Amino acid sequence: MGMTMTQKILAHHAGLESVVAGQLINAKLDIVLGNDITTPVAVNEFKKAGFDKVFNKDRVAIVLDHFVPNKDIKAAEQSKTCREFACAHCVSHFYDVGKMGIEHALLPEQGVVTAGDCIIGADSHTCTYGALGAFSTGVGSTDMAAGMATGMAWFKVPSAIKFNLSGKLPNNCSGKDVILTIIGMIGVDGALYKSMEFCGEGVKNLSMDDRLCICNMAIEAGAKNGIFPVDDVTHEYMKGRTEREPMVFAADDDAEYERVIDIDLSKIYPTVSKPHLPENTAPASELGNVKIDQVVIGSCTNGRMEDMEAAFKVLNGKKVAEGVRCIVIPATMQIMRECVERGYVTAFIDAGAVVSTPTCGPCLGGYMGILAKGERCIATTNRNFVGRMGHVESEVYLASPLTAAASALTGYITEYKEV
Repeated sequence: MGMTMTQKILAHHAGLESVVAGQLINAKLDIVLGNDITTPVAVNEFKKAGFDKVFNKDRVAIVLDHFVPNKDIKAAEQSKTCREFACAHCVSHFYDVGKMGIEHALLPEQGVVTAGDCIIGADSHTCTYGALGAFSTGVGSTDMAAGMATGMAWFKVPSAIKFNLSGKLPNNCSGKDVILTIIGMIGVDGALYKSMEFCGEGVKNLSMDDRLCICNMAIEAGAKNGIFPVDDVTHEYMKGRTEREPMVFAADDDAEYERVIDIDLSKIYPTVSKPHLPENTAPASELGNVKIDQVVIGSCTNGRMEDMEAAFKVLNGKKVAEGVRCIVIPATMQIMRECVERGYVTAFIDAGAVVSTPTCGPCLGGYMGILAKGERCIATTNRNFVGRMGHVESEVYLASPLTAAASALTGYITEYKEV
């Protein structure tokens, strides 16, 4: 029996000729990732278990991105723990103030992750790197500790759902609209512990930023991972960027899938996820009476360069609606620098928005945009659970950068239309 792309990567890293869904394996890891919230817990477990060194200083990545620059004493203490551990173990990929970025935008940008990798991260959105043709998944801090020490992790091999993409997206849609559409179709547990494997002729029409966004939210459908095939777009993105030689795996023609779902990209429309689950989707065009207080454009889902370009396209020369707080957060320092050089930051400020250094801040209700009771936000983030961005009686609507920026101008949820 043939194997899916994910199964092939796992078989290779487990040193096995083949694996099947449901099989328990022990696999070698290429990268172990943690951030300023999860790493301190992992460090405590690492020490408690009696470990005294990491398995490979070049294969551990620690990114300070949730509360950096530090927002309070607790955040400062957490960051200090990360700094001391990274220094003690000579961790090569340590990203602090000045070098930091949102982890799931930063690692692909810096070439830390590459095609064919097996990656774990103590953050649920580690599934992002499947966009490069890697197996990547989120784990707990205890698993991170074990991974840092041994370079190994155990997995139950997931079964898979195949998403057969065709066509090309309309100009007012992006990868965010694709993944929100899919989650709306299958639900937040529609791919529970499964691999979401994207393929078909339509893949070539999706940019790397689109793919990173789609894989980022695979976890919102309950998936173990999301993954795209390695094609010309992938190779072009990785060229001169990755530290290690990519390994390319492809699904067998007779690979077994639990379901095959056909998606015509040309029929995707601007989509919004209403409170309080990502599956609660509706066309943006039907929500014009929903008044908003805040707009957030950023996060590990939509803080990349194409997202900044979309925000600029809508906001340039315009004004944010009175009473609306618009927060723009480039996902990495490199993206922020490019926004400065292109004049985007000036345009955002002139429009009445504020621009922050890279941080996850508002996405998880941390800082840089907390909601009060009764307030409503449209955000390019990935979760809209009760109290996700602040008060339990606030509301978060998820959308693409184009939709979010268009909404900032009107003060109501608004579908962006080409002029």
